[in-house]
Amino acid sequence: MDYFYVSPGNISRNRCIVDGEEFAHLTHVLRRREGDTVRLVDGEGRAYDAVIEEIARTQARCRIEARWERLHESAIHLTLGAAILKNGSNFDFLVEKGTELGVSAFVPLLTERTIPRHARQERWQKIALAAMKQSGRSVLPRVASPQPLEEFLRDAQGVRLIPHEKTEGPFLRSAMPEGAHAVVAAIGPEGGFSESEVARAVSAGFLPVSLGPRRLRAETAALVTAGLILLET
Repeated sequence: MDYFYVSPGNISRNRCIVDGEEFAHLTHVLRRREGDTVRLVDGEGRAYDAVIEEIARTQARCRIEARWERLHESAIHLTLGAAILKNGSNFDFLVEKGTELGVSAFVPLLTERTIPRHARQERWQKIALAAMKQSGRSVLPRVASPQPLEEFLRDAQGVRLIPHEKTEGPFLRSAMPEGAHAVVAAIGPEGGFSESEVARAVSAGFLPVSLGPRRLRAETAALVTAGLILLET
């Protein structure tokens, strides 16, 4: 079933309105008609099955028939802080696949080895929206504006992990406490975090963890981290 995004402000009791780009996709691309049933998500954890009652020039009015809370969402809220990558398309890929895996929030990081040629927050948010619908999620991950690593470390709450190829720390899965609800992970850029950055992360409560014996590209490390934390939750 195709999913469509509906703004929470367009939902009132058992009625809702689909407009904007979603309306164009609903009517002009997928050719949905009055009487069709569609699956809608509001990006805040609610999903709806709704019947299209009326298609006007710029919007579709729908009647809600069923609703769910946190449809297809993980019990773990994962905030993934990932250094901005030199190749913008690689960070696009990271956001898309991370959303499919269940990441709740992305924070693009500015680090000592970051070359911030690409900081496309608006584009990344649109990619997250498309991936939320494609994967059948009901929560739209928030893509924050780029921020310095120090700020990210200072504000982190929950279980804090920093995958690092030189660590002698535990494998990530074995480091996850049972029943964790909020996890924050920091992923370095090409070339990894500097030793001083890792030391500052440890001082801020981050635990260095291993992703295995092989060296991974930065975007691969981010997705492996998300998968290890989220896939069974």
